[in-house]
Amino acid sequence: MNFKFVLYFIACIGIIIVFGKRFLFPVRKILKLVFNSCMGLLIIFVINLVGQSFDFHIGLNFINSVIVGLLGIPGAGLLIILQIFCGL
Repeated sequence: MNFKFVLYFIACIGIIIVFGKRFLFPVRKILKLVFNSCMGLLIIFVINLVGQSFDFHIGLNFINSVIVGLLGIPGAGLLIILQIFCGL
């Protein structure tokens, strides 16, 4: 995992928090999105860790972590299917 991706992820979370406060989103919803995105990051990391032995990799970026964070395990399944069939 590249340190550059971690910095981008932290910067994107900061942007979400700033815009959330700016547009008066409830703080609880913003924190839930941040927590779910972090869990999505963790799930993608585990998928990549297990997938190393099968030469399988999902890109570790903000969009993928939000997809997994919002959709949960079905979102991880969606990313796996997209990677297998589309090679995205």
